[in-house]
Amino acid sequence: MAENVLGLDDSAIAIDIRELSKSFGATHALKNVSMQLPKGQIIGLVGENGAGKSTLGKIIAGVYSPDSGEILFSGQNKQFNSPHEALKEGVALIAQEILLVPDLNVETNIFLGHSPRRNIFPDKKAIRSEFLKLIELTKFDLNPNSKVSSLRLADQQKVEILRAISRNTRILIMDEPSATLTADELEKLHATIQWLAQSGTTIILISHFLEEVLKLTSHVVIMRDGEVVRVGPTSSETVNSLVAGMVGKNLDTDYSKQARSFENKPVQLEVSGLNQGSTLHDINLEVREGEILGLVGLVGSGRSEIARAIFGADKITSGMVSIKGKPVTINHPADAIKNGLFMIPESRKDEGLFLRDSIQNNLLFASLSKFAKLKVMKSRLMSKRSTELASKIDLRFRVLKQAVESLSGGNQQKILFGRSLDVNPTVLIVDEPTRGVDIGAKRAIHELLIEMNKGGTGVLFISSEIEEALGVCDRVLVVQKGRVVSEFRAPFNQQEVVSAFFNKKVEAVND
Repeated sequence: MAENVLGLDDSAIAIDIRELSKSFGATHALKNVSMQLPKGQIIGLVGENGAGKSTLGKIIAGVYSPDSGEILFSGQNKQFNSPHEALKEGVALIAQEILLVPDLNVETNIFLGHSPRRNIFPDKKAIRSEFLKLIELTKFDLNPNSKVSSLRLADQQKVEILRAISRNTRILIMDEPSATLTADELEKLHATIQWLAQSGTTIILISHFLEEVLKLTSHVVIMRDGEVVRVGPTSSETVNSLVAGMVGKNLDTDYSKQARSFENKPVQLEVSGLNQGSTLHDINLEVREGEILGLVGLVGSGRSEIARAIFGADKITSGMVSIKGKPVTINHPADAIKNGLFMIPESRKDEGLFLRDSIQNNLLFASLSKFAKLKVMKSRLMSKRSTELASKIDLRFRVLKQAVESLSGGNQQKILFGRSLDVNPTVLIVDEPTRGVDIGAKRAIHELLIEMNKGGTGVLFISSEIEEALGVCDRVLVVQKGRVVSEFRAPFNQQEVVSAFFNKKVEAVND
């Protein structure tokens, strides 16, 4: 157990956690966790997927009950039996999983359960006034009348944040709040978090973005395997020291991509004149054998739309897709898979995985029909194949029958890569492949891509993390308003690439 080195007076302690433990079956999520967190500060909580960060946050917020141990809030021992109880005491959680009512509008979701009232009816004028105050504070761009189900993931995240702020919470736990936001939205979020802390709210920031933790927080808690490794001031940490604490060893965090030539390699994927209504305009690209081509640009620029159109998830107006020089007709993702294309979508939970189904079925989903034709030894063959795939992707699990929802985010993402290995695609499309995973899982995913590259698979790579894209890709195409506007080759100048997002050129600097 790590020693608390903060030396806080009792009056300065917002949360005092003592010997907290929690298990899920044979998995020990938390092991005798103890720490003291200060009032009115931003505290970073970092660790690999499965380290226990989210479990700790959910126990503080009443989602889970601990098996043993206690939590004192401002000196009072309290155990919440539900998030609703925690909210009444001023403790709120913004979880990775969006917990909104899809069929209600933005404004209603924000004030649900605590809306201003006139007699027994909601006071619509007062609600709108409070909504406008929140927008003025955060600078978020949200239409109060928009139905939540119509919003993109980043905007749903904003609604969650506004809902928490509207309750005047004294302790706010934010689990990966930055994962879906653009750079501009992220700047606004950071300003809001800092304002809340200055107003006396204690913020627990769970984040895989270590630069964000170093920038925003006053203190940091490092967790590994359900235990606290270190608690201390952020000023004494660096990215490398945080990573070393998280994984138990030093890990290279620097991205650098050397130029590789693909001129003599065959073209695996060619897209010509692809159009999609008013969304995509004259998209032309090619991916050669063993090449990683990146699509970069601002959120909403059309990167994901290009990927979905190529894969047949969305219908195109016109254009041609060719695989290994042969034009193919793709009206559905099943057509794409038959022709050697495979895609790992942006949202693994909504579009990629069957969370309540087993690891085995998720790994073999793209080839289940093949096993269904077998009369004898089907079960044994499925078990053998899924075991092989789990080994190749270094999956951390107990049994193959285990539900996917019980795995960490990084291991869930690995399953999608295992599924792609099962079909051995000519071209793999990956959309935000490392979103919401820790640095160790991110490295493992990059290594999987490199291994597939060595086997000749071409990759179309989409990431909102520009450093990651430039560290992984051989070429990048800058997408803006549904058009490809620029192309860059490794080694990259990051400033030049980012400037192209805004149709700007980098000015020469005189020495």
